[in-house]
Amino acid sequence: MKIAVFSAHSYDRKFLDEANGRQSTPFELVYQQASLSLQTVAFAQGCDAICVFVNDVVNAAVLEALNGLGVKGVFLRCAGFNNVDIEAARKLGILVARVPAYAPEAVAEHTIALIMTLNRHTHRAYNRVREGNFMLGGLLGMTLHGKTVGIVGTGKIGLAVARIMKGFGCHVLGFDPAPSPEFSALGEIVDLDQLLARSDIVTLHCPLFESNRHMIDDERLARMKPGAMLINTSRGALIDTRAVISALKSRRLGALGIDVYEQESTLFFHDRSSDIIDDDIFQRLMTFPNVLVTGHQGFFTIEALREIAAVTFDNLNCMANGTPCANAVLKA
Repeated sequence: MKIAVFSAHSYDRKFLDEANGRQSTPFELVYQQASLSLQTVAFAQGCDAICVFVNDVVNAAVLEALNGLGVKGVFLRCAGFNNVDIEAARKLGILVARVPAYAPEAVAEHTIALIMTLNRHTHRAYNRVREGNFMLGGLLGMTLHGKTVGIVGTGKIGLAVARIMKGFGCHVLGFDPAPSPEFSALGEIVDLDQLLARSDIVTLHCPLFESNRHMIDDERLARMKPGAMLINTSRGALIDTRAVISALKSRRLGALGIDVYEQESTLFFHDRSSDIIDDDIFQRLMTFPNVLVTGHQGFFTIEALREIAAVTFDNLNCMANGTPCANAVLKA
């Protein structure tokens, strides 16, 4: 089988080649650094399936074009599938499979890194000390022990964050339409309004659906505890960025840490250091001293990349062998 791998960087190639080398019958991988879109779909010519990542566009038009090229499967190197038009894939009979869980501790640990950095201002302290400035003004943080942390989404990543924060001595609250039974040993399940009102730190760990797009909007931000910290390492569109900017300007929101951004597809995973970034909303975010942005690196550990590659090939083998795929979002 021949597979077109889109959004393929050097690290993707390293771990995918490593996993492919362990296959009894290796696949033919055709790497494309370009992301998938209607303009690049022709790169899948002659391929049986494609392998994509979080910001690749797999909408109805792209799926129609893929179907015309004879592509029978879409394999995601991630857990989320909000970038795939599932109904269009269903109509075309295209298999869609994902990697539902990979090293949840990796994203959880990055979440803690954002919290700790924002709280103790270590990013600002690092720059100060390099310039010979050892003043402490503006670097005042809070002791996390005894604080309340609200976790929106109690799946594997949310549970991992809860364990770590409980270890810090925090009181942990959780909200989830279908809460994990394991969470009861770590914290208290409450409704979303209670969680927002009571939490010193709110962190998002849920998939993106149309039903929860902009779940953190003006109204929800107004319900948050004044001066609270907001963290998002899930999907950018869970947050209404314009509303967050307003909350930061009014000092209602104390700090913001994001590893994802609503319009990240034109920015993240690219070197834009020599370009003029014309995203005014993103540029406005970057003016706040209490905002920390990382470029969707929460998953980026050796262990996670190995797991992603291994599960991706398990999924590919299901298609190649005509066997049921346990990770199928949509069966062909």
